[in-house]
Amino acid sequence: MNDLEEITKALIQFRNERDWEQFHNPKDLSLAISIEAGELLEQFLWKDPAEANTEKIKEELADVFAFAFLLADKYDINIKEIILDKIRKNAEKYPIDKAKGTAKKYNEL
Repeated sequence: MNDLEEITKALIQFRNERDWEQFHNPKDLSLAISIEAGELLEQFLWKDPAEANTEKIKEELADVFAFAFLLADKYDINIKEIILDKIRKNAEKYPIDKAKGTAKKYNEL
């Protein structure tokens, strides 16, 4: 079992022991990701990034990942595969010779 499978298995076990799958439909998991991402952003609100509380960032980031893993499981999506595929697509959209050192969007390069 790889790390991603281990994490997903642990999340599912935790969820199932509490009978929470009934609440984990794709819509609500997507909403939860957005809400937790907002809570992550809140750690930086009105602060210099160096002032952000690293422990709170870890907690909120873990929540974002947890709901994302559960959503991927709902659709039987291979997390490693989709991330590597997205990196390949982004490499095509953002070639090094045009994108290096700039934050411009691909259609502005």
